[in-house]
Amino acid sequence: QVQLVESGGGFVQSGGSLRLSCAASESSFSIGAMGWYRQAPGQQRELVAGISRLGIITNYADSVKGRFTISRDNAKNMMYLEMNSLKPEDTAVYYCNAGVMLGRRYHSGDSWGQGTQVTVSS
Repeated sequence: QVQLVESGGGFVQSGGSLRLSCAASESSFSIGAMGWYRQAPGQQRELVAGISRLGIITNYADSVKGRFTISRDNAKNMMYLEMNSLKPEDTAVYYCNAGVMLGRRYHSGDSWGQGTQVTVSS
């Protein structure tokens, strides 16, 4: 099973920006589609964004469209999440996932990172 390690979380004020990174233990090209999820205290884990193997197809949760950008660099076995105009409601633990893209929609797989905390103050 592929190992995924997130980094880049932290504390930021409302309106600020952060860039999350996800490092894969094997070729990200061979992994296939990847995605970012988040889980706030007392809430279910939710999909933030997904990206296809070559980065051609992306999808986003409505709550982050226009503010977050998912990308990947298969040469470095990395995936990223650029987060701009952050809001307090973006506060959560963010997780990297390896899954599949079906019908232009991302579906999670069994490989998860340990998570990185993002806290946005008002």
